[in-house]
Amino acid sequence: MSACSSSLALHFLSPPPRSKDFFSLTREWNGASFHPSEIWLGTRCAKRSQQRTGKLRRINEEEEKADVKRKFDGIWRFLNLGIEVHEDAGNDFFGVSHPLLGKIAIILKVPAEVASMLRAEAFSVIRKSFDAGKSLKEPKFVYTVDMDVKKLFILEPHTRDFISAIEPEVGLVEHLSNDKVSSENWNDNGAPKFFLWMRINGKLKGNVTAYNSVLRVLGSRGDWDVAERLVQEMKIVSEYYLNCRVFNTVIYASLKRGIVGVGARWFQLMLESNVQPDIATIGMVMRLYQKSWNVEEAELAFSLMRKLNLKCQFAYSSMITIYTRLGLHSKAEEIIGLLTQDEVTLNFENWLVMLNSYCQQGKLEQAETTLVSMLESGFSPNIVAYNMMITGYGRASNMYAAETVFQSLQGAGLKPDETSYRAMIEGWGRADNYSKVKVYYKELKASGFKPNSSNLFTLINMQAKYDDEVADIGILDDMAMMGCQPSSVLGTLLQAYERAGRFHMVPLVVRGSLYEHVLVSQTACSMLVVAYVKQGLVDDAMKVLAEKQWNDPCFEDNLYHLLICSCKELGHLDNAVKIFTNMPRYSDKPNLHIMSTMIDIYGAMNRFCEAENLYHMLRSSGVAMDLVGYSIVVRMYVKAGSLDDACSVLDAMEKHETIVPDVYLIRDMLRIYKKCGKQDKLAELYYKILKNGITTWDQDMYNCVINCCAHALTVDELSRVFDEMVQHGFIPNTITYNVMLDVYGKARQFNRARKVFSMARKQGLTDVISYNTLISAYGHNKDFKRMTSTVKNMQFNGFSVSLEAYNSMLDAYGKERQMEKFKSVLQRMKETGCASDSYTYNILINIYGEHGWIEEVAAVLTELKEYGPGPDIYSYNTLIKAYGIAGMVEDAVSVVKEMRENGINPDRVTYVNLISGLKRNDNILEAVKWSLWMKQMGV
Repeated sequence: MSACSSSLALHFLSPPPRSKDFFSLTREWNGASFHPSEIWLGTRCAKRSQQRTGKLRRINEEEEKADVKRKFDGIWRFLNLGIEVHEDAGNDFFGVSHPLLGKIAIILKVPAEVASMLRAEAFSVIRKSFDAGKSLKEPKFVYTVDMDVKKLFILEPHTRDFISAIEPEVGLVEHLSNDKVSSENWNDNGAPKFFLWMRINGKLKGNVTAYNSVLRVLGSRGDWDVAERLVQEMKIVSEYYLNCRVFNTVIYASLKRGIVGVGARWFQLMLESNVQPDIATIGMVMRLYQKSWNVEEAELAFSLMRKLNLKCQFAYSSMITIYTRLGLHSKAEEIIGLLTQDEVTLNFENWLVMLNSYCQQGKLEQAETTLVSMLESGFSPNIVAYNMMITGYGRASNMYAAETVFQSLQGAGLKPDETSYRAMIEGWGRADNYSKVKVYYKELKASGFKPNSSNLFTLINMQAKYDDEVADIGILDDMAMMGCQPSSVLGTLLQAYERAGRFHMVPLVVRGSLYEHVLVSQTACSMLVVAYVKQGLVDDAMKVLAEKQWNDPCFEDNLYHLLICSCKELGHLDNAVKIFTNMPRYSDKPNLHIMSTMIDIYGAMNRFCEAENLYHMLRSSGVAMDLVGYSIVVRMYVKAGSLDDACSVLDAMEKHETIVPDVYLIRDMLRIYKKCGKQDKLAELYYKILKNGITTWDQDMYNCVINCCAHALTVDELSRVFDEMVQHGFIPNTITYNVMLDVYGKARQFNRARKVFSMARKQGLTDVISYNTLISAYGHNKDFKRMTSTVKNMQFNGFSVSLEAYNSMLDAYGKERQMEKFKSVLQRMKETGCASDSYTYNILINIYGEHGWIEEVAAVLTELKEYGPGPDIYSYNTLIKAYGIAGMVEDAVSVVKEMRENGINPDRVTYVNLISGLKRNDNILEAVKWSLWMKQMGV
């Protein structure tokens, strides 16, 4: 906020004007009081003056021509510059457009071929108004523009010759010297000062004009808070009164600056002050609401206008425009109906918005009727209206009607403009008529017009679809001449050929200046090679990367990583390997992310040697691996079946204290340690998770911990984890239930086991393994009643008695020497056709051997060799034990020899059973020999 407005703000909180405090405030203003003769107020008051003549208002043309140097100082002001509506950017545009510069070039007599020397930065719009008189062939925006001569010279020195030839012309061109410019700028600075002087001397009584002048200055500066305090003072002091002009002044300033919120705030303040808005107020407010598409506030303002019986033509246009833009077409038609109901005299803009509303809805019959009515009302044919009709027919895919309207332009005394051609191109493109699109595109260029981005997008898509690569190159050149960014052109081209299914033609199209841009631009190069790789054109991508002219190793590494990851996601693993093997190496240290991704890819391809080589290369290069890298290597080794190597990688990772495993790696670690039987590692990892809280416990985590750590944790700790899981609302899976059954069964905690089994049954998660586990637990505990009952329940619930259940019953009855029941189970197995497995044969050999039934043992062994899977180490160990019990030590020694011949290495149990048999039969010396042999072998 300026010093002037700050003083005003302080004053509005000060005592009445004639107090000493107020005079002290004025002295703070540059340290002195002011006299009206020294200060100029923006609003001139009528007073007697010396004799005035028209000569004082004329420019001395002879002086201007004689003093050429004056032309290069100050400002040249161009007046009454008319720009037709279709060439202008709109009501709210206050910039310097190309058509406006063209008008100025004509005045300066600058040839068209060098008109680009007039740089927009040296020009500023001072005033803009709308002229829609019936006498005009087409409505226009009328501009007043200032040209800063010195700034133009700095930007373009060659314009000096044109400026030296310019002459003032009344109503068209005038020159403002630096003194006049300073005077204009000083006006706004002097108005607040003079306002204070008027207050001191009691000159403000009833002087609303003075308030308006200060409000105008404050609005132009954006001092909205000070302006609001000023209005509040006008409300408090009874001799002053508020009217709509006071608020209109500030609302206009906010409209000019394009600040919607401020304008809406002042309109609300106006209504709160019980000041009735006029037509100008409504018009400005509706412009603001249209600018922000604020439909709710616009409806309130429009409703207020109708209640006050005001008829603001622009308000109706704004409401129709807002509703149409938001797709509220029924409401837009209601406003169109109100135009007739309220007996509003329609202006040109009303007709245009009505026509646009019908065209947007596709109601082209109503649009035609509206156009005819507009012409019958005395308005001249207008190219904007015809363009709306062409666009409407194009959207409705009625291109023959659009063609008829286009051809009728000459009969209406109009010429097609660039919008006309653009609409025809879009319409025929929507109708998929490529030949017509090319015809109108050529006509557009021949008429000196330029296509818009939508036209170019349509052309590229159709040329890609219709195999017209030659035309493609032409359109790319046109886009370059129009100033389109090459990266944007490339993106549009790639999308078009991908959509047309002809991406393989892109390498033939991307050449010339566009390809040169690709080679020097990192962004364009990345865009092209990524698209090539996604479409499987790896060789073309590598060719581009080999020919590129930019040098950024870090960016290039990231680009190669992106390409490799794209191939991985698409399943093109061979292409990923090709890119990796052909990428350049700029450093001895490999890129961790690329190497990790390639290890993952080689692992997916079962090329574990290459993957392992990359891992060792990373380790030897000294590159610090991260969590992702370790996770990938661990999973690669797991897939390769090298669990010991996976454990060594985990050991190496644990040395990096900064690496904290995520939930996925923790689950992998638990599974690996379980498969390797590393119970100490499982317990260590479990308690580390509890202590450090390094993961979130979800359903999967609970299931994984229980399944993997069942034999690494105490029963009570495992039970605590299970209970905690259930309390948190997580549902154990079938495997978890079975693990808990096994743990409780082996711990002889059958009450807990039955409770878990009941929970699993209620949730429908029991399976054959659940029954097998419970049967085995009861058998080991010699609880034959519950074992038998569980077998019956198993059958009752639709499960067949499994081989595992039969084995559990055989083992339980055999060890308790209940041979009748043992034989009964064997008979049931034969009746049900349940084939024996190695475990069944081993149980039979063991039980028969315990009873010394060698013939039965021999029969089982024969059956095992002929019909079964063949003896395994457990079968041989059981047989040696049986021979020892039966006193057949020589046969026991022969079994050891047979084991070796069959490629089965004896283990500790083998030698222990053999030595026990020898001792049982008093072969002490032989037992000692085998004992020494056992030690010598390190068993």
